[in-house]
Amino acid sequence: AERLVPAALVLHAVARAVAATPALNGFFVDGAFRPGGGVHVGVAISLRGGVLMAPAILDADELSVEETMQRLKDLVVRTRAGRLRSREVSEPTITVTNLGDQGVEAVFGVIHAPQVALVGVGKVLERPWAADGMVGARPVTTMTLSADHRVADGFTGARFLALIDDHLQHPEEK
Repeated sequence: AERLVPAALVLHAVARAVAATPALNGFFVDGAFRPGGGVHVGVAISLRGGVLMAPAILDADELSVEETMQRLKDLVVRTRAGRLRSREVSEPTITVTNLGDQGVEAVFGVIHAPQVALVGVGKVLERPWAADGMVGARPVTTMTLSADHRVADGFTGARFLALIDDHLQHPEEK
């Protein structure tokens, strides 16, 4: 009951990274960027019949990893039961789509307009990894960023992805 899935760690890291990268947290409306009113991370959830919804974990940057896990479980259950709150559907400021559990190694997603960014997460795989002059096996995943170039550039995107990586390496640090 208290298990922590990798998706919760990813959502927590994305929330922390986007809080530090406000240019990717918001909407492009009427020819201009409008910052989000909080960090509301949309989570792509598949439903029966091929339907996909991306409701938000509201104020996700203020949550611990454990709280993120609890909110994720609750959000999935309520989404599949059709019991979402209107804010959860209307206010995601960035979306995360994770197809790793479907065996997909890399996801190149499409931004859900008017949002300006989407993070794609692939399958966690054991890969050889060199660190400190040693080679060993390490769990790794491919994460991609789709972003609206009217709002952000490649440098901003690279900084954002580096922040996600750092937060995944140190999830306990605020």
